[in-house]
Formats: sequence, structure tokens, C-alpha cells
Amino acid sequence: MDAHAKQAFRNKVWRHYRTHGRVLPWRQTDDPYRILVSEIMLQQTQVDRVAPKYEEWLKIFPDFTALAEASLREVLTAWQGLGYNRRAQNLQRCAKTVVATHGGVLPKDEQALQNLPGIGPYTASAIRAFAYNQPVVMIETNIRTVYLHHFFADEKNVSDQRLLPLIADTASKHQSRKWYWALMDYGSHLKKEYGNPNRNSSVYTKQSTFVGSNRQVRGRIIAALTTH
Repeated sequence: MDAHAKQAFRNKVWRHYRTHGRVLPWRQTDDPYRILVSEIMLQQTQVDRVAPKYEEWLKIFPDFTALAEASLREVLTAWQGLGYNRRAQNLQRCAKTVVATHGGVLPKDEQALQNLPGIGPYTASAIRAFAYNQPVVMIETNIRTVYLHHFFADEKNVSDQRLLPLIADTASKHQSRKWYWALMDYGSHLKKEYGNPNRNSSVYTKQSTFVGSNRQVRGRIIAALTTH
């Protein structure tokens, strides 16, 4: 991408963010614990479902120590409504490791983050960007949407390996946090406006129906166990 095209693309993303940027509770903080909680909750779960649960969770477990010392029953009860309960278990395991090994402070180093339970490459990058404003290259569904829409609109089966160099080339060195917020908000807008460009991605899979699924049954079992 030449310099003119790069700047034009950046300007488009920034313009949308200045006008339509979302105000979300986890964007009002750079506290690493709160960023981690939001990132784990947002995995495979819509923003409008996460926002109220995020606020409730922080009232019960305000920091790593509070979460590490809670019972599994308390953790799963607080998590109800978000699904994929293993995320809650991993989040607590992560908290226990952070308290025991890192003095209650979430590390900044990428490899140290990925060594923690439940934290993979994307989540490690998201923490580095949103908590520590470090320059990173990362991809998730809304970011992928933006680059597919603008650079691969007429192609099918596009791999992330083809998108990552473009993401790296247009990334912000000094405003990593806001740049990825802007990309995510713009990607969310593009999905509503044009449909889902992620169908052109080689990693696209349609989520299975929840009603009648094993996920629904597991959720009911967990609800019964935590209640009784």
C-alpha cells in the first residue's frame, strides 16, 4: 500500500470513530484486570450482553485477589448468562496465577501473558494494546471485517496471513488503544451496513444454534448446580 492509500484508509477509520465511536465501560479504564475481564467476556458474546454483566462482575470481584479467593460456585453464579462457562474457570485460574506468581500485577510481556491460563495470542495482544497502549498487530472479527471490506471485497477464502501485513502496515505506533477501538467500531458498522464480509474469510464458521444444543443443556446444569 502506498503512502497516499494508507493515509486515506486511516482517515476513513478515524473519521468514523470521531463521529460514531462507542462509549463502553471497559473503554473508561486502563486497569489491566478490568481489561482482561472484558476481553474474556467478549469472546463469542455480544457487547450488549457483556456490558451489564461486566459491571456486576466488578462489584463482586473488583480485583485479581478477590477473584482468586472466591469459590468456583461464586464465580460460575456471577458468570451465568454469558455461556461458555470454561471462560469463567480459566479467568479464575488466571487470577490465582497472577496473584501467586506476579504479585497481583498482570504482566506486560507477550509471552508471559500467553503463559497464563485462558490467554491466547489475541487476548495477549488486546491486553497489551488496551491496558498498556503498546503497538501490536492483532485481528478479531470486526478488525477482519474492515480489511476484507476494503481490500478483498471480491475475493473468497481470504486467509488471515494475507490480512496481517496490511494490519501491521496501517497500525498506529502511538495510539494503539484508540486505533483498535476505531477499527472495531468501524467493522461493527460495516457489518450492519453491508452484511458480514467475514464470510469471505478462510476462518469463517457459522455458530451453531443455541436452542437445543449441548451448550444450552450445560448452561441449565450449571444453573441448577450453583443454585442448589
